[in-house]
Amino acid sequence: MLGEVFERFVAKSPISVIVRAALERVLGADRLDQWYERTAQKQYTRELLFSTVYDLMSQVVFRVQPSVRAAYLAQEADVGASIVSVYNKLNGLETHTSAELVRYSAREFGPLIEHLDGERTPWLAGYRVKIIDGNCIESTEHRLKVLRGVEAGALPGKSLVVYEPALGLVTDVFPCEDGHAQERSLFGDVLKTVEAGDLWIEDRNFCTREFLCQIDSREAFFVTREHQGLPFEILSPLQAWGRTPTGEVAQQRVRVRDAEGNWHAFRRLRIKLKQATRDGAKRLYILTNLPRQVSAKRVADLYRKRWTLETAFQHLEAYFHSEINPLGYPKAALFGFCLSLVAYNVLAVVLAALRGVHGEDIVDQEVSLYYIANEIATTYHGMMIAIPEPEWDLFYAMSLTELAAILQALAQRVNLRAFRKSPRGPKKPRPERSGTPKSGHVSTAKLLMS
Repeated sequence: MLGEVFERFVAKSPISVIVRAALERVLGADRLDQWYERTAQKQYTRELLFSTVYDLMSQVVFRVQPSVRAAYLAQEADVGASIVSVYNKLNGLETHTSAELVRYSAREFGPLIEHLDGERTPWLAGYRVKIIDGNCIESTEHRLKVLRGVEAGALPGKSLVVYEPALGLVTDVFPCEDGHAQERSLFGDVLKTVEAGDLWIEDRNFCTREFLCQIDSREAFFVTREHQGLPFEILSPLQAWGRTPTGEVAQQRVRVRDAEGNWHAFRRLRIKLKQATRDGAKRLYILTNLPRQVSAKRVADLYRKRWTLETAFQHLEAYFHSEINPLGYPKAALFGFCLSLVAYNVLAVVLAALRGVHGEDIVDQEVSLYYIANEIATTYHGMMIAIPEPEWDLFYAMSLTELAAILQALAQRVNLRAFRKSPRGPKKPRPERSGTPKSGHVSTAKLLMS
């Protein structure tokens, strides 16, 4: 199908070929450098191309290489600049550029996923569902001079991340270099992106008068957990509205006055939980401006699915190198995080190709992202050595229809059994242990024989 040069990897690791094809289509070196020239506001190219820095960092994010330095040493002759120049470039990358790279990948991969018939069943028909949540990058190593005398952890930044479950893509990110900044300081930038027909699902930190009323004014919708600091007026008493898998639901009408004095009518749901949340709450209160045709039970179910984005954050940490601790400069650390979001979007293309061939339920319920990420990390580098880069140029020239057909053919050759999840049973109570942590060692062999 793709010529003899590809056949060995098509047969042994079709997922790695899908990844490379998607990357070449959207993030190939020439196309990436052209995008950078259009996007960068202050930084410009001298001796080191943006595509070179991207390639080095992506090897770290995909866990092909353990560090930026290791990636640099592996291809020093091709980089054409010193390691110092590489770090200087990383440390000066604008957060604007990092965020735009995520948005660019989503814009390009979205239509491809549609051509692959890889979209998931909509959570709520007629609405563009967006989940938003904050992510704080963990503290870095104290390599910078200003950090060496500081005992506290050094936070290089935080971000608000937007995820669209229908496509499985991270479609937007709002980075901030100040690791101690309030997430709410970024809400103004988020509101600029709100469009009519959006449905925003968020936790209680987003439950502010301005944020909710602005969404409502823009003919968009929200489902959010109530924050105790939100002022509202009750218009009707709570009325029982049935049960959900997590508890009993009741709802009432309330209204909130915005800063201009205009009233906004919302619904307020109370959920009596069967099991307390991890913070000990036995009751949840949820606010929404969705029309009454969307039942209270459906609203409660939509909020419960909000954990999808937190699960994505866990995947970023577990399967990709999303927080590169040696990168102490905020711009470099945020670029690394944004690059992990791009890697997650590449993975979304792989999953979309598999869904288009094998079905949504099978892929989403049975395929392990861990095994897919491991396949990429162990095979991708060898494939790029074996197959010269010019051989991948054909993917750049294909139409979306042709590329989708190629990726579906590759997905057809994926042995899903090799990537199945290994579900575990319910956790068993931890048995009491004899001895103390300071009691020394024991012989495992003797214990097995006893």
